[in-house]
Amino acid sequence: MSSFDQESIVYGVIRHCPAADEFTARLQRRSNWSAVQALPTGIDDEWSLLCREMFSMPGDDQFSGTFQTQLIHFAASYRAVEYEWEHWLAQFEALLKGMYWVSATVHLETELSGKHTFNWNADQGHMPSDAELRMNCEWEREAGFAI
Repeated sequence: MSSFDQESIVYGVIRHCPAADEFTARLQRRSNWSAVQALPTGIDDEWSLLCREMFSMPGDDQFSGTFQTQLIHFAASYRAVEYEWEHWLAQFEALLKGMYWVSATVHLETELSGKHTFNWNADQGHMPSDAELRMNCEWEREAGFAI
């Protein structure tokens, strides 16, 4: 089996913090929805590692999944995405730059290099802008030990 036959799993969540008032919160949530809808579809001819089908968003109220915090979750299975990881991160950060959020977490599980967790935090909340994003990464790898 070649290295490109290896499966990679990517999943995570983007958290939008509630706004001071419900009207502003709804506007921000709809803006986030629009940012996700602007992603290409899975059948798009463009070379994109993100597509709108991999994202899911609850409705605007507690009865449809949003009590106070909007959670935008996503997941996808790729063929050895770690070889294109810089491109994946660039596309994900481009999406984040167009959204309202306080934190985002991405989990990357690979057969060859273990598990990685990437976190972005905006203590004051991020508004759509081209501002530089700060990300940290944790790496976890299971290894067998001979006793």
